[in-house]
Amino acid sequence: MDIRSKLAKLSEEVEADVSHIYQQIEMNSFINHEKVLNAFKEFRVSDFHLKGSTGYGYGDTSREILENIYARVFGGEKALVRGQIVSGTHAIALCLFGVLEPGDELLSIQGNPYDTLEEVIGTRGNAPGSLKSYGVKYRQVELLPCGELDWDAIERALNHNTKMVMIQRSRGYAWRPSLNISGIKKIVQFIKKRQPETVIFVDNCYGELVEPKEPCDVGADLVAGSLIKNPGGGIAPTGGYVVGRADLVKRAANRWTAPGIGDEVGPTLDYHRLLLQGIFLAPHIVAESLKGAVFASRLFQRLGYEVSPQYDEYRTDIIQAVALGNADKMIAFCRGLQSASPVDSHVLPEPDGMPGYEDAVIMAAGTFIQGASIELSADGPIRPPYAVYMQGGLSKEYVKLGVLSAAEAVLKTEKNN
Repeated sequence: MDIRSKLAKLSEEVEADVSHIYQQIEMNSFINHEKVLNAFKEFRVSDFHLKGSTGYGYGDTSREILENIYARVFGGEKALVRGQIVSGTHAIALCLFGVLEPGDELLSIQGNPYDTLEEVIGTRGNAPGSLKSYGVKYRQVELLPCGELDWDAIERALNHNTKMVMIQRSRGYAWRPSLNISGIKKIVQFIKKRQPETVIFVDNCYGELVEPKEPCDVGADLVAGSLIKNPGGGIAPTGGYVVGRADLVKRAANRWTAPGIGDEVGPTLDYHRLLLQGIFLAPHIVAESLKGAVFASRLFQRLGYEVSPQYDEYRTDIIQAVALGNADKMIAFCRGLQSASPVDSHVLPEPDGMPGYEDAVIMAAGTFIQGASIELSADGPIRPPYAVYMQGGLSKEYVKLGVLSAAEAVLKTEKNN
């Protein structure tokens, strides 16, 4: 049997293995879609709210409606949702620089933060304007060897200067479990019992609308993320968001523009409808990407590869990690996925340096919106365990086609070696 025929047969078996998992994903999607729809109804979205503004954007009621919807959906008092926020890292930096002042301490309780935050914090490189250069202290608590939180070490690390505890919901480029909402609730209760004034900040990227609750629903003070990931629904052309306590969102907004101006300005231009329509579609698109991730997990598990999470494990983000063992297979996976993309299918991804990353990164992203992880992408740094991190998918069928193409490329590499 040739590779393509083998994969076609295996694909049918995998679908049978995972069909019951799809049902739970659809149940969560229904809950989240109802929540989003209720927010649209509550704030009486009308046709004229689909229009944008220009210039300073003063008095933009459409922008206000969008931010009210985000605050309601994500469980916060207030939201900042702007197309001028260019990435998740940018949204996170607004929170860090907005809240932290010289002499304050930022504490990460999951070891190293996501790669692109290292230069923001000042733990790698000498980028001017890092938190470190402004006199903000940084410490981190490593995870236990099993990948779980070290509660004793967290308690020892807390001190009167700890202004903010930073939590990363997704796994990032780390071979460890993502952090679910019940885990975030436990952390919030643990920290607040010992230091009630400490700000709990959550990097929510890739986790939005995966579970029926969000971090602010369980006590997190502030969350941030990107609109070209989950909450943009695959059609938001750019942007990021901050949601949480009103005073903290205001501080982030002052960093976004300037103190005294904050969120009072910011034109929505001609893409405002896409931001509203994106958050409306997001629960369904997230569910489709989750179904694709479940399929990928089981397929590569059946092919003999280590995967995380496994297909039947509880999920709190859209990322599926596959440990391929060497750089050649990483490259093959990404090239296979790229070849099944609607945009740039003819392009061959190559490992290369990218802004904010220490290692060369291989990336497949044949997307309509540049860098939109929610559409379908796969990437990873060329370093052990040589894992690719796949995320997104505008439809389960699209993910399935991409994953089968990636698997075929990996199997051909195995055969040739």
